[in-house]
Amino acid sequence: MDLSGLNLVYSTDGGKIEQPKEKKKAPEGDGIIRLHRETKGRKGKGVTLIKGLQLDEKALKALAKEIKKRTGTGGAVKEFVIEIQGEQRDIIKSLLEAKGYTVKLAGS
Repeated sequence: MDLSGLNLVYSTDGGKIEQPKEKKKAPEGDGIIRLHRETKGRKGKGVTLIKGLQLDEKALKALAKEIKKRTGTGGAVKEFVIEIQGEQRDIIKSLLEAKGYTVKLAGS
């Protein structure tokens, strides 16, 4: 019986065995940060989406925290996209440009 394709999930010596997690990598982009405004599926509440940042998850969360603090709103990081509550594109644009990013307003 060949067991080479199976993963060990429990051992009587050490208990449950955690598999090493793969680090997700940011999708490749063109170097331009795009700020979108979206209301779909949010019961009319608008959010500002920041797409195109080629940062790892830790750096992305740190930047999101800084943006939330500057705008005074909440937000989240989902699949390498930062979501900030409300229409905050002007504030975010000036913040990112001060950090040296090329920023474009996208969408309506």
